[in-house]
Amino acid sequence: MKALIIVDAQIDFMPGGALEVSRGHEIVPVINRVLPKFELAVATQDWHPQNHKSFYTNHEGKSPFEEITLHGLAQVLWPNHCVQGTKGAEFHPQINMNPVEAIFRKGMNPEIDSYSGFYDNGRKVSTGLAGYLREKGATDLYFCGLAADICVYFTMMDALEEGFNVHLISDATKALDQSAFETQLNSFSSKGIRALYSSEL
Repeated sequence: MKALIIVDAQIDFMPGGALEVSRGHEIVPVINRVLPKFELAVATQDWHPQNHKSFYTNHEGKSPFEEITLHGLAQVLWPNHCVQGTKGAEFHPQINMNPVEAIFRKGMNPEIDSYSGFYDNGRKVSTGLAGYLREKGATDLYFCGLAADICVYFTMMDALEEGFNVHLISDATKALDQSAFETQLNSFSSKGIRALYSSEL
């Protein structure tokens, strides 16, 4: 079965948001257009407490996008974003969320970041997404959302590790760092990820 995974299509990652992805809003109509093509759709949602250690404001003297070591892992310090209960943490209001069967929240532990929708960055705690998808009978996962080079990428990497067939809907994602994403794209076919356009679905 084919499943659509909508990664972090939240207001704070859209233009004007706290951690905006350039032209991120352009993915919204594409997502709405492809949703009816899938038997199953789920979403991930960044859902950080205000005291999250990935926020630069929680480290005295630090600036946005500085890198530190946090509990033995490299950690980029982000602007405060997708804080629980705030407008910025909500999904883009024009995305049709009615067909989305489940939402998997991530980044709730203030001590560790969670780029992937499957695990935290230390791969210690599962969100339950893999088990849910298996229980539903999903075998082929199609990814969209934000940001292509971070949360979408790491979610796809974990999906491969979990044994799913992985596809990226290229026109339904945007990168925070386009050059980093292009480097990732070059490795996709060797990793087993198929990139396609929404028109090919």
